[in-house]
Amino acid sequence: MSNAYFTIARPENDAFHAYLSGSKERAELKEELARQAAQVVKIPLIIGGKEIYTEKTFKVTMPHDHGHVIAECSLAGEKELTMAVDAALAAKKAWEEMPWEHRSAIFLKAADMITGPYRKVLNAATMLGQSKTVFQAEIDIAELADFLRFGVWSAQEIFKDQPASIPGIWDRQDYRALDGFICAITPFNFTSIGGNLPTAPAIVGNVAVWKPSRTAVLANYYYMKLLMNCGLPAGVINFVPSEGSDVGKYVLSRKELAGFHFTGSTEVFQGVWKQIGENISSYCNYPRIVGETGGKDFIFAHNSADIRPLAAALIRGSFEYQGQKCSACSRAFIPESIWPEVLSTMKEMMKEVKMGDVQDFDTFLAAVIDKASFERCRDYLDRAKKSPDCQIVIGGGYDDSKGWFIEPTVIVCKKPDYESMVKEIFGPILSVYVYPDYKLEETLKICDEASPYALTGAVFGQDREAIVMMEKALLHAEGNFYINDKCTGAVVGQQPFGGARQSGTNDKAGTVLNMIRWMSPHSVKETFNPSDAIVYPYMSEK
Repeated sequence: MSNAYFTIARPENDAFHAYLSGSKERAELKEELARQAAQVVKIPLIIGGKEIYTEKTFKVTMPHDHGHVIAECSLAGEKELTMAVDAALAAKKAWEEMPWEHRSAIFLKAADMITGPYRKVLNAATMLGQSKTVFQAEIDIAELADFLRFGVWSAQEIFKDQPASIPGIWDRQDYRALDGFICAITPFNFTSIGGNLPTAPAIVGNVAVWKPSRTAVLANYYYMKLLMNCGLPAGVINFVPSEGSDVGKYVLSRKELAGFHFTGSTEVFQGVWKQIGENISSYCNYPRIVGETGGKDFIFAHNSADIRPLAAALIRGSFEYQGQKCSACSRAFIPESIWPEVLSTMKEMMKEVKMGDVQDFDTFLAAVIDKASFERCRDYLDRAKKSPDCQIVIGGGYDDSKGWFIEPTVIVCKKPDYESMVKEIFGPILSVYVYPDYKLEETLKICDEASPYALTGAVFGQDREAIVMMEKALLHAEGNFYINDKCTGAVVGQQPFGGARQSGTNDKAGTVLNMIRWMSPHSVKETFNPSDAIVYPYMSEK
């Protein structure tokens, strides 16, 4: 519940380390990478604060070296998932009643550990397990600390919001945790999102059952252990790598389900929403459903755009982290008057782009996350090579002999509804539609309507009237909008992140908009001098 003491100043974002040649942080991270690469971590379930190993396990490998095993993880089934829900509910009363300052201290301490001695551990695990370059891992781990600090601060700001009182009456509002438990299902692509989804509800007194992604489980496990070392009580968050279908059967079906916090595919989110709807009469509450799902993010250029910044944004926005960011640019609309120069500039810039092992610090991008992702990207490329409706002008290759490598690729599509222009691929594949300059408004309408998603988008141009027009035309096509910048790189506290349409519920992570979803307001009226009257003044005789 809320407290009268508000002492936490607005956080500052964690500063990124540069890992320059000869720096201390570079040497320490290199050493940690070698240490983690040389071992196979046995990852247990963590239920009620206890480590549980199961007979059923799966192996965790490096995507850029898929024969190299770095962890073996236990897999929860019906028994363990039931235990996890029971453990969360058993921990709920004491956790919710713990003073706000002491709950907050756990997460603020964890943030300090993340940005201090634990930084290299989480960075290395993210690089090896999720095939992120040093820079992509660094911004990910810094964001995890930001989520914790801004989560605590955002909750405090909500607590300050109090109703008006009149003389003789004190009106106040408490903010309770939800009545039940939260189920969090988290993705592979950001360690920060994996950590935030179960933690954000816990900050305000909720308990959680956390199903991490199999392909991010190593970094997520280290984060879970860190929370415990910082004083998180047993059972508040229960770490249960498992099959999604089992979570549906044994967790989402529990009558005590109070909320669902998700980042992942649109199909899974819609399936869960449908399941919750079908079971709605069996729940103790109406579960809160918060999710960020798919995207078909875009860059739309006007013919007044500066060429080199546009080309750089297309490359970084599309190919950093192998196009596996929720916000990654996967389609672009470029005027035909500037396209030849844009393409020429991109080809020249691509000479600087190296694909390879993340332990080589000159690598720009590495491998996609797993075999299924590789095969999906490969199939798109194979079909594009055969189609009369498109032409591959950069890249197009792939190689799975050692890692799941997809060459960064640019496809020029003759039709704006060609499959790679409208379907989510989640790989380093950029599809470009070159439009006649005079069809600007028509093409803006196509950009707005061609995809069911609305996550991120960017426009480039120097003509201010054109920028205003493009912004208005694309108002509902994204939740995060960028002017003369790539459509990736949202920072907690600066660009609250989330999208609408089939991209999610747009409850911006790391803000009051998200934190309020995990609270149940409780209004209290106290009358200092209560009346003993029965008759109202209007009832008196004249």
